[in-house]
Amino acid sequence: MEHVRFGRTGLRVSKLCLGTMTFGFQCDDETSFAIMDTAYDAGISFFDTADVYPIGGPVETIGRTEELIGRWMARHGRRDDIVLATKCFFRTGPNAWDQGNSRKNIMRAIDRSLERLGTDYVDLYQIHFFDPHTPIDETLQALDDLVRSGKVRYVGCSNTMAYQLARAIGRSEALGISRFEAVQPRYNLLFRENERELFRLCDEDDVAVIPYNPLAGGLLTGKHRQGAPTEGTRFTLGGAGEMYSERYWQDQMFASVEDLRAVAEDAGVPMTTMAIQWVLANPVVTAPIIGASRPEQLAASVAAVESPIDADVKAKLDELTALYRQGDHER
Repeated sequence: MEHVRFGRTGLRVSKLCLGTMTFGFQCDDETSFAIMDTAYDAGISFFDTADVYPIGGPVETIGRTEELIGRWMARHGRRDDIVLATKCFFRTGPNAWDQGNSRKNIMRAIDRSLERLGTDYVDLYQIHFFDPHTPIDETLQALDDLVRSGKVRYVGCSNTMAYQLARAIGRSEALGISRFEAVQPRYNLLFRENERELFRLCDEDDVAVIPYNPLAGGLLTGKHRQGAPTEGTRFTLGGAGEMYSERYWQDQMFASVEDLRAVAEDAGVPMTTMAIQWVLANPVVTAPIIGASRPEQLAASVAAVESPIDADVKAKLDELTALYRQGDHER
């Protein structure tokens, strides 16, 4: 597995990042361990999680994903062999302040994440969303304190608009404190809007980009057909099913998937591999976050690193999905 530089930092990460948001709900314990084993054996040493995971689960499952990762690392003694990322923002406790990006919640959340993960530090700590009720200076200074304390190596953000990231970087520079070294945006063939501004900013300011949903919740695998979503997939996964259906279960997107299927068949490449190849072909992308509900599903994603996309295939995909760059499908 190739390793690449993480933005402007000296850190190097595997070219694929393992997403873990299904561990502990959609995936049971042993399946989760097997997925981590398979990913690690394939050379994926960059793992991403969040304190609120698993996605779609009931309240009592909050934090279970971090617990499973902690147990897996302890089982194999692999903490120092993993670049570990987690996030905070969503409500994870009974109190009104157990959410958001306030100093109080950030300090509370990191300690609980570290306890569940069974470690004294994380490599990347991210705000899951921007908090409109907390001044960005408060958030940045709290994160900088975590870096100075040794609990966190680098800080980043997720689900961020270009102006929010630009302002945060500017405030960090003005205050002389740690800045966001990475951003985690949604990005795939059916959602390209971040190419317009966010990615240009990341390129200019050397911010690592670790996009999630490179397979559009599984739609880009080609396994879904119009009609009722398949049970047990992200489109029916507890409270997350509605969100994924709203994002991707659209007539226009199904039509696009059929166009993409034809390109993949002509190229002799599985749709999953082709979709990941396309994301990797964007020079601003550092490491796509890939997920799986079974260990064997990882092979098609790993193949994308081993065989870069053909230039003619990429040109066809760019043309077929140009409407998703402008957001025209929503108008």
